[in-house]
Amino acid sequence: KRMLEQLEKLENRYQELEEFLASYDVISDKEQYNKYAKELSGLKEPVSLFREYKKISKEIDDLIVVLKEKHDKEFTELAKKELQDLEGKKADLEQRLKIVLTGEGEDIGKDVILEIRQGTGGDEAGLFAADLYRMYTKYAVNKDWSVEPMSVSSNEAGGFKEVIFSVKGKDVFKRLKFESGVHRVQRVPTTEAQGRIHTSTATVVVLVEPEEVDLVIEPKDLRIDTYRSSGPGGQHMQKTDSAVRITHIPTGVVVACQDERSQLKNKNKAMRILRAKLLDRKIEQESKKLSEARKTQIGSGDRSEKIRTYNFPDRRVTDHRINFTSHRLEAMLEGNLDELSDALLKATQEKKDEPRTF
Repeated sequence: KRMLEQLEKLENRYQELEEFLASYDVISDKEQYNKYAKELSGLKEPVSLFREYKKISKEIDDLIVVLKEKHDKEFTELAKKELQDLEGKKADLEQRLKIVLTGEGEDIGKDVILEIRQGTGGDEAGLFAADLYRMYTKYAVNKDWSVEPMSVSSNEAGGFKEVIFSVKGKDVFKRLKFESGVHRVQRVPTTEAQGRIHTSTATVVVLVEPEEVDLVIEPKDLRIDTYRSSGPGGQHMQKTDSAVRITHIPTGVVVACQDERSQLKNKNKAMRILRAKLLDRKIEQESKKLSEARKTQIGSGDRSEKIRTYNFPDRRVTDHRINFTSHRLEAMLEGNLDELSDALLKATQEKKDEPRTF
C-alpha cells in the first residue's frame, strides 16, 4: 500500500512537471527548464510502468466480475486463461516497479565514490585498508575504468586511516555496489614476531556520485573552513591555507580535502564527496521507509554488517551474504573480482525472481 501511495505521488509530480515545462516562465529560463526536464525524464519509467500496472489491475478486476456471472464452459476456460496471463503481467510489473523504486534502475549507469577506512586492528587494519584500495584500483584497470584519488589519510605503518577515491566507467555502480560493509582479514601481521594470526577489519562505503542537479545544496547551509595542509615537508611545505573543511550544518556531515595544492581543487573535491554523502543519506532514509523493497537486497545493507572475510592461511575469500567461497585469494587481491561480482549479481537476480506481492 505504501509503495502504491508513493507511485501516486510520483505520477502527480510527473503531471505537475509536464505543466511546468509547458509554461512560458520555465521555457524562458534555460537552467530551470533543464532541471525540470531532467526530473521529468527520471520519472518517466516508474510512471509509465505504474500506469500500465493500473490498467492491467482494472482489466483483472473487470474479468473477475465477468467470471462470477454464469457463462458456458468454453467462455469460462478462455476467461480463466486470460486472467492467468494478466496476473503474470501484473507480477512482472510489480517486480520492475520495485527495482525502479529502490533506485537500482536509476543508479545503474552512475559513477561511484569509494571510501575505505581502517577498522579494528590498529596499524594492521590500516595496511589492510591499503590492500583493499590496491585491489579496487587494479580491478578498475582490468575493467578499463578511471580512478581519481580524492582524499588520503595515511598511518605511520604505511597504510591508510582513510582513503576516498572516485571510479568512473561502464557498469561501475553495477559491479561495485555490493562492496559496502565490513571487510575482515585473518593473517599474520608483518609486525608479529610470534607468527600468530590476527583478525583486523576495514570498512568500505560505496556512494553514487550525483550530478549537481540531482541534489541542490544551499550555500547558507555550508560552513567552509580553510587551514594549512599537513603534507610533505621540505621544499613541498604548504605555505598557504589550501586544505578545505566543509560542514553541512543541517546534517552535521563534515568533509575535508587537503591533497591538492590548490584550495579551489580541494574545495571542488570536498563538495563532490559531500554531495555523494548527502545523497546516500537521503537514499538510506527513503529505503528505510520502503522496508519491503529492502528484502530484494543481498545482505542487510547495513554498513556495520561483516560482508566478507579474507583468510590468508587458507588462501580463502568468503562472502557471508551469499555463502560464496573462493580459494583464489591472491588473484582477487590483484583485482580479479569478476567471479565474486558475478556471483553477487546472480544471487541478487534470484532473490528478485522470488514471488512477492504488494
